[in-house]
Amino acid sequence: MTERSSSAGRRRAATPAEYDVPTREPRVRSPRAARTLMAGVFAAWIIGVVMAGTAVIAFDFPWRVNRAGAALLLVVFSVALTHRVGGHMRIWAALAAVLGLTAAASGQPVLIASAAAVTAVLAAVWAMVFTRPALTVPQAIGEYTVAIGIALSGTIAVAAWNASVSYARFNMVVVAAALGLSIVLVWNLGSGLHGLGREHLLVLSAVAALIVLVLAYASFVRSHGSEWVTDTIASIVIWMRQTVGGVPRPVEVFLGFPALIVGVSLRARTREGWWIMVFGVISTSVLTTSLVSPRAFPTYIALSTVYSAVLGLAIGLLVRRIVVPDHSRRATRVVEPERRIEPARLAALK
Repeated sequence: MTERSSSAGRRRAATPAEYDVPTREPRVRSPRAARTLMAGVFAAWIIGVVMAGTAVIAFDFPWRVNRAGAALLLVVFSVALTHRVGGHMRIWAALAAVLGLTAAASGQPVLIASAAAVTAVLAAVWAMVFTRPALTVPQAIGEYTVAIGIALSGTIAVAAWNASVSYARFNMVVVAAALGLSIVLVWNLGSGLHGLGREHLLVLSAVAALIVLVLAYASFVRSHGSEWVTDTIASIVIWMRQTVGGVPRPVEVFLGFPALIVGVSLRARTREGWWIMVFGVISTSVLTTSLVSPRAFPTYIALSTVYSAVLGLAIGLLVRRIVVPDHSRRATRVVEPERRIEPARLAALK
C-alpha cells in the first residue's frame, strides 16, 4: 500500500480563468512603439496638469496657458478612455481635439462650457475604468487612490476652462452624462443586467434606491424644507467651514466613494462587480465639477475632498467586509474561488 502524502484530502485552488470579455487585437503591434505612445500620453497628461494647474494657484498667468492645458487634458482623457474601452481612436480623439482647440481659440461661452462638461465626463469615467480588480484591502485602497487622482486632474482641467455656468445645472448634466456613458460601457464589461446573480442584483437595486432617496430628499429639502431645517443645515455647514475648513459631501461619503472600494473588490471575483463601479462614477463626476465655479475656493474644495475621501474610504471598507467575502484564509478541504483576471492597466478591456 502506498503512503498517502500529508496533503492528501486537500483540494488545490483552481488556477485563474481566462479573461471573460473578448478583446480586440492591438492596433500597435510593436511593443516598443506601444510603450513609446503610452509614455507620450502620460507625459502629455503631466504637462496638461501643470499648465491647467496655473488656474488654481496664486500666480497671474495668461488665460491662454490655462485653457491650452485644459484642451490638452481633454484630448488626453479622450485618448486614454477610448484606448481603455477599445473604441475607435481616430473618431473620438479627433472630435475631442477639434472641440478643445475650437473652444480655446474662440473663447465662445457655449464652446467653453461644452468643453468643460466633456472634460469632466471623460475624466470621471476614465477614473473608473482605469482601476483594476483588488483582492486585498491594500490593493483596494491603491485602486481607490488611483481613481481619485485621475478625477482630481479632471477637476483642475475643468477649473482651467473657467466656464461661465450655473454650478447646480452643470453638476447635474455632468453626473447624468457620466452615469449614462458608464452604463453603456459596463453593459458589456458586466455581462448586462441578465448576468447579475440574485445577490448582486439585490445589492445593485439597494444602491439605486439609495441614490433616488438621497437625491429626492436633497431636492425636497432645498425647495420645500422648513426654515428651521434649512437654517440648521446652513449653520452646520458654516460651523464646519469655520472650524475645520471644509465640509464632507454626503453623496461622495455615503455612496460614490464606498462604491469604488466595493466595486474593485467584487471585480476580483466576478465581472458583475462592474455594476457597482457605475455608482462610483457619481463621486468622480462630482469631484471633477467641484471647481467649475470661478467663485469656488480651492483650499475649501481640497479640504472637503480630503474629508469626503477619508470618510468614504472608512465606510467603503466596512461595507466591503460585509458584502465581499474574505478568502485570504483557506480552510481545509475547501476550494478557494477562482480569482478573476483582467488585462493590464494600460491594455484595452475590450
